[in-house]
Amino acid sequence: MPQHISSQALFTVAIIALIAWRMYARIRRTIGRQRLSAVRPWLTLAIFPLLIALLALATRSLPLAEASLACGVAIGIGLGGLGLRLTRFEASADGVYYTPSAHLGVLLSTLLLARIAYRFLVGGLPGSTVGAPPPSASALTPLTLLLVSTLAGYYCVYAIGLLRWAARSRGEVAT
Repeated sequence: MPQHISSQALFTVAIIALIAWRMYARIRRTIGRQRLSAVRPWLTLAIFPLLIALLALATRSLPLAEASLACGVAIGIGLGGLGLRLTRFEASADGVYYTPSAHLGVLLSTLLLARIAYRFLVGGLPGSTVGAPPPSASALTPLTLLLVSTLAGYYCVYAIGLLRWAARSRGEVAT
């Protein structure tokens, strides 16, 4: 048994720890009352449309991948609208708060976690094969694109809804 730990094993452990930490933070953020951040919705509206545009560019010659991307965005838009209807909004003198639907947030987080786990099980852990080439464009499977674009559509619609509600509620609290 070797005395030292390989850099690939450390990389794999670091990736798993990062994913576990982000999933914990994500699930925790989807449950319970939250203060509306002034920056987070704007970052969402900057990053996710860019991600979708880059994925659309990468899959422009693959009709099934393009269809998955478009269907995912459409599903995400619908879920975003549903999420906004299920969200409780509160405006008070000390700030603007919202409580997202725990069921919808946990469902979306679980789908993402299941897809990440599946990709690790099928493709192996990062660094598990020495000298392996980087993932090819085929790593963008239609199911992965569907899930990613669903999340992107959901978060964009949700961020727009939060910003619209915050603008209306700040005017009401001020008067």
